[in-house]
Amino acid sequence: MTDARRQLQRGFSHIDTWVFDLDNTLYPHHVNLWQQVDARIGEYIGQFLDVDPVEARRIQKDYYKRFGTSMRGMMTEHGVSADDYLAYVHRIDHSPLKPNPAMGAALERLPGRKLILTNGSTAHAGKVLERLGFGHHFEAVFDIIAAELEPKPAPQTYRRFLDRHRVDAAKAAMFEDLARNLVVPHRLGMTTVLVVPDETQQVVREDWELEGRGAPHVDHVTDDLTGFLATLAASAA
Repeated sequence: MTDARRQLQRGFSHIDTWVFDLDNTLYPHHVNLWQQVDARIGEYIGQFLDVDPVEARRIQKDYYKRFGTSMRGMMTEHGVSADDYLAYVHRIDHSPLKPNPAMGAALERLPGRKLILTNGSTAHAGKVLERLGFGHHFEAVFDIIAAELEPKPAPQTYRRFLDRHRVDAAKAAMFEDLARNLVVPHRLGMTTVLVVPDETQQVVREDWELEGRGAPHVDHVTDDLTGFLATLAASAA
């Protein structure tokens, strides 16, 4: 990081609200839980459009990049029902997730509110948090339904979130695994943290999903969210 970038980097001493993405953020990338969802999305698209797996995969990834989620693309281009889509793609095995008491302890010690902002569903978030064992530390989950089916990184989604939960963006921090989803939060005044793979385990991600570590809208980068939060909690004590 350059000296100029370091001087512009936002800190945490003023933060009173901690906002977290869910998938690949609150649990390690290498769990590859999202790989199951990813496969279910491809199956759904293939069945709905009656196309082969290769074409379904192409459409899935094209819509993901262009619309923020494949679901939004399928809704916009093909009139898919969000309820049917979400019920199908989130029907996965959550057992690879293990309890993380260390992160729970760090979250408990962080001063202020904790919220989740996810492009997934509340039902999926509930299952993830139950497995991780620290869902009780979060005040609320703002999901794709609350976002009126408009996913991150749509600017209006962040505004809806901030308004609904009365969050002052200038006093909030946002944790995300996709750099593009931090552009708007940073513009709104939030301190931004990009959560990246620890590079010791194999992860299943697109190349573009792993980009952005040096982007100007990324204030901090960590490959160990538990340790990062523990350090923040200790410094706030």
